[in-house]
Amino acid sequence: MTKFCPRLAHAVIAGAVFALAYVPCATAQDSVADFYKGKVIRLVVGIGVGSGYDINARLLARHMAARIPGQPTVVVQNQPGAGSLTMTNQLFATGPFDGTVIGASFNGMPTTPQLQPQGARFDPNKLIWLGSTNRETQAMYVWNTAPAQKFTDVANIETIMGAQAPGSTQFDFPMLVNAMFAYKFKVINGYESTPKIHLAMERGEVHGTLANWSTLKAINANWIAEKKVRFLAQWALQKNPEMGDVPLIFDFAKNEADKQTLRFAVARLEYGRPFFLPPNVPADRVQALRRAFDATMKDPAYLAEAEKLKIEVDALSGEQVTALVEQVTRTPPDLVERVRKAMEAK
Repeated sequence: MTKFCPRLAHAVIAGAVFALAYVPCATAQDSVADFYKGKVIRLVVGIGVGSGYDINARLLARHMAARIPGQPTVVVQNQPGAGSLTMTNQLFATGPFDGTVIGASFNGMPTTPQLQPQGARFDPNKLIWLGSTNRETQAMYVWNTAPAQKFTDVANIETIMGAQAPGSTQFDFPMLVNAMFAYKFKVINGYESTPKIHLAMERGEVHGTLANWSTLKAINANWIAEKKVRFLAQWALQKNPEMGDVPLIFDFAKNEADKQTLRFAVARLEYGRPFFLPPNVPADRVQALRRAFDATMKDPAYLAEAEKLKIEVDALSGEQVTALVEQVTRTPPDLVERVRKAMEAK
């Protein structure tokens, strides 16, 4: 007769419990892999081809697919319009809601319902944030022959800035400066991408623009080396050491109210390159895509290509972006109203 062994019985029971606990995870992983196998995920960029956002999104697409269970194909499509608002409204309303589409928008998109309520038809807290590839510093710069030599010159000299649309920092930030400090920025909208604005600068159609520091390095590093542009200010919560003695926008704040207004405006730069899913995507696919995004941000091949393209990587997870968006949407209404009035100014 076989003797009863308490230790063996305990081990068998523990093993069975572990196996039962593991089954749902394995089943969920298999289910996600089965769904994505042979599928195509569309990564829709709300900005034109050749922009910094576009280059960044295409880099992510090339490396993230291998990290997704089932290894679907990820293809990039561009849908510029209304500062990414057209794309975001459409994905929010019509999806698809199965995890086969990812949106890449301007970083100002989460605050658009607050600042452009008449055009936004989405709730930023119902979008499912996948993550952000980096925090950003925005450079405000003009062509070397522009009349304004420094930021404070714009108090007296009209300076024409090229922009894609309201909702982009290229429009929002100069308009905010005009309202706060009575400056004379004139913003021309309608350019499809930052490279198109750069062509307009070279032709003398506009004096300058704003772009992410990493974008400028990626698409026109020679402008920096050859001093073809002059930097008026950097927009960020803290100075970027690479930009040297270029003044931080907070240096021009006259009081605490100005500082609070500027903090709300630049908060978007903390999630500088956000990616999202439409609402109601199944939770297991959300988790799989978020973890694939996180893994890609640490992938040596991704990081090596990012360095080659001069794209900075300072990633935030989907959970971190979600927390930041929720924080921004709780901004006091009076402060939001001040910024909104500035954006609506003509």
